[in-house]
Amino acid sequence: MRLLQSAVVSALALASSCSAVDLFVRGSGGNKTTKMMYGIMHEDINNSGDGGIYAELIQNRAFQASEQFPVSLNAWSAVNGAKLSVKQLDKPLSVALPNSLNVVPGSKKSGFANEGYWGMDVKVQKYTGSFYVKGSYSGRFTASLQSNLTGETFGSVDIVSRSVANEWVQHEFTLVPKKAAPNSNNTFAITFDASGVKQGSLDFNLISLFPPTYKNRPNGLRIDLMEAIAELNPKFFRLPGGNMLEGLTTKSWWKWNETIGPLKDRPGVAGVWNYQLTTGLGLVEYMQWCDDLNLEPIVAIWSGLALDGNFISEADLEPYVQSALDEIEFLTGDVHTKWGAVRASLGYPKPWKVNYVEIGNEDWLAGRPTGYDSYKQYRFKRFFDAFQKKYPKIQLIASPSVFDDMVIPVPAAGDMHPYLTPDGFIEAFSKFDHLTKDNLTLIGEYAAVHPNGGIDWSGDLQPWPWWGGAVSEAIFLIGAERNSDRVIGATYAPGLRNLNRWQWSITLMQHAADPALTTKSVSWYIMHLFGKHLITETLPVNANFGPLYYVAGKSDKGTTIVKGAVYNTTVPVPVSLQLEGYDKGDKATLTVLTGPADPYAYNDPWKQNNVVKETTTTLQAGKDGTFSFTLPQLSVAVLETERSGKGKGKGKGKSKRAKVRMVDGQGQ
Repeated sequence: MRLLQSAVVSALALASSCSAVDLFVRGSGGNKTTKMMYGIMHEDINNSGDGGIYAELIQNRAFQASEQFPVSLNAWSAVNGAKLSVKQLDKPLSVALPNSLNVVPGSKKSGFANEGYWGMDVKVQKYTGSFYVKGSYSGRFTASLQSNLTGETFGSVDIVSRSVANEWVQHEFTLVPKKAAPNSNNTFAITFDASGVKQGSLDFNLISLFPPTYKNRPNGLRIDLMEAIAELNPKFFRLPGGNMLEGLTTKSWWKWNETIGPLKDRPGVAGVWNYQLTTGLGLVEYMQWCDDLNLEPIVAIWSGLALDGNFISEADLEPYVQSALDEIEFLTGDVHTKWGAVRASLGYPKPWKVNYVEIGNEDWLAGRPTGYDSYKQYRFKRFFDAFQKKYPKIQLIASPSVFDDMVIPVPAAGDMHPYLTPDGFIEAFSKFDHLTKDNLTLIGEYAAVHPNGGIDWSGDLQPWPWWGGAVSEAIFLIGAERNSDRVIGATYAPGLRNLNRWQWSITLMQHAADPALTTKSVSWYIMHLFGKHLITETLPVNANFGPLYYVAGKSDKGTTIVKGAVYNTTVPVPVSLQLEGYDKGDKATLTVLTGPADPYAYNDPWKQNNVVKETTTTLQAGKDGTFSFTLPQLSVAVLETERSGKGKGKGKGKSKRAKVRMVDGQGQ
């Protein structure tokens, strides 16, 4: 690794000198963009849903299981000598939740405790909880939060029992701790008096505890993580993720209709990252996520391929096509449609809007070549034809892109998932330049995952997003934004990583039970800067690239925005930027992100450091509306003018030293 990193440092700094870069930006003549350039995606990897952004604090709350993940007492422990076991009763809580916790009390006050997802954050705030109990008990239940280290109780509440024999009765409560815990090594417990139990034991299920949630939604999302996502100013949401949609087998894919309705009617699903999922974060919760952040949903539907390589035959595909159509009817149909009525019965009479549907996820990968062949030969066409007939206004997206050896029929778009080295992203800068408007493309996932020297999927990824990789991502995004009339948008993936249990190290943000450990990676700061300055119409610029890469355009306010990044130089790059329609004295704000000398530096959750330095400067234009500034190696910058460029300006239409070459269609 040392030798490889030395080679990378050399590759990041080959040039020994850099002459001044002169740019001339036309005031018109570009292309309208899709207005969705930056988005987010949620893949339930790294305990980023359960144990992550889904705010439920109780792990294994309903003892859900599957063929892949047997039922267990994971995360549960006995209190004061109680005996715990999981049973399947003749009368379960529901068909979806057949397993429950049987508790034989020990000493006069005993019960059970849950460790949460590697702890619980306890503050002086309102926690809302509930549990179902079956069995005759006269007395009170006590719900409490306490230290797992010292046993100190931070808060508790007594709940009068309404439980009876042979019936499941839900008990709800609120709990406000009197004291905040000094750390997150805490547990939640329910205890009760043995003397009040009439039949020797009690059965419990769906034991739940939520802290305050984003926008106070019941069954909602973690505030700190949602706020960090909202700061990115994203415009779309690709849901319900990638591999999670496909499932481990053709029987365990993400069945949308099993993720809606009351929690007691959701069986959960075998997750594809080695743990069972509750599906508490289901289709409706994803759409509420879109509502809360004003995001355009890109809804992925299952296309008949599982991660084990098996796929649905052409003769058996029709029910799955119908299920996908039903899913969109559930989301968009009025209350007089079959599935629109179901949505209304769940408390959501107003339809959602869905303008984008993706057919599958990475169908070019699992079971290749036969799985991919089946997609190209009949699976995609069957879904495409059915959606074109019933939902002709929806923009369909194939899970491969035009770069994946598939002829994608117009008007469908494709989906590109580049996981590359830094140099790989620089090489991909011009990848979209030769696309036509019939080659509309989504960048559904991207990230720098390996250092220069080659992609090695048999080895580990980099431990964290690192600054040199983030700058290369910025350059790739600039290349996409130059062509944003044919690139729907781009989203980093995966988005979240639990620091206690993860399968994929390179993630946009990291988190744990303690919100103080929530960390924005260096790549987050790139997306944040670009997301704050959105281009809605590109503008032509003289197109000579390296070591400075750039894009220019107008915002929805009419101001001019120029985004740039520097890669592969040893000296700072002087920039002379002339904007047509601007005059001497006009002002602009220049924001520059830089990192430390070590290109492998990263934001470490355990150190709570931030290696990204942001500098904001107000510039004043000189002669002919020219702004002058210097950008160092491995820097990312955005310049935005204070006013629109509607004036005629005094520019002569060319730079002083660089020849102007306009690229038709791209506006660059």
